Amino acid sequence: METTLEITSKTEKLQPDQEPTALQISPATNEDVITYLRRSHKFAEIAAMTERDALVLSICEQLDITVSDEELQAAGDRFRTQNKLLGASETLAWLQQQRITVEDWSDGIRIALLTSKLKEHLFGDIIDAHYISNRNDFQRVALSQILVSDLPTALELAYELRVENASFCALALSNSQGKKSQQNGGFTGISFVSELMPEIAQAIAEANVSKIIGPIQTKLGYHIIRIEKRFPTELNESVREQILESFFKSWLQTDKLV
Repeated sequence: METTLEITSKTEKLQPDQEPTALQISPATNEDVITYLRRSHKFAEIAAMTERDALVLSICEQLDITVSDEELQAAGDRFRTQNKLLGASETLAWLQQQRITVEDWSDGIRIALLTSKLKEHLFGDIIDAHYISNRNDFQRVALSQILVSDLPTALELAYELRVENASFCALALSNSQGKKSQQNGGFTGISFVSELMPEIAQAIAEANVSKIIGPIQTKLGYHIIRIEKRFPTELNESVREQILESFFKSWLQTDKLV
């Protein structure tokens, strides 16, 4: 004999022509978010960023590095302009969407300013001299790549690109085993040549823009590379910030601060 629960369960099953009823999803609590970070294997990444912020606050306090109200207001205004939060209503709606308070937002901006000031305090005076002495290390290139695990596949793809004029983007989307290149149709971003794997840096040293390079073997597999653009070697604000960040990361790791 079927129980009432079994009968009810059967009668509530959807028929082929029925549509599922919309379910109400309760907002996630802070504990729910932490649980998600743990089970999605992202907890360590977020924890490291949290520890870095705590370290910045501690060092800035020791060095008496502070942010004035005027600096905080100016940075907040820039943030609102960049994110098109032009009025109070837009800002409040954004805060609600992000599930944060005005204080949370303000603290985030303050820590970003303190981090920038700390980088400048530690390394600002040596950037120009370091850049001049190591100019070649700061050549920047925009690259696309297709990464595969075996040579026969790499050779076949290189042939399709060189001889059959196949789409680099399409082949990357369907074949690349590198997460970033697969998701972005091959494009891996803009990098300093010195940040690239040595085998790739050597292979692209004299290559022209748009030329298909490779396959190049590294410990990751076989790379087919295309140079999208070479940038002038100059110490602009973007490059300066990249150098500061590179120094800062190395300093944290060397001193085992994170």
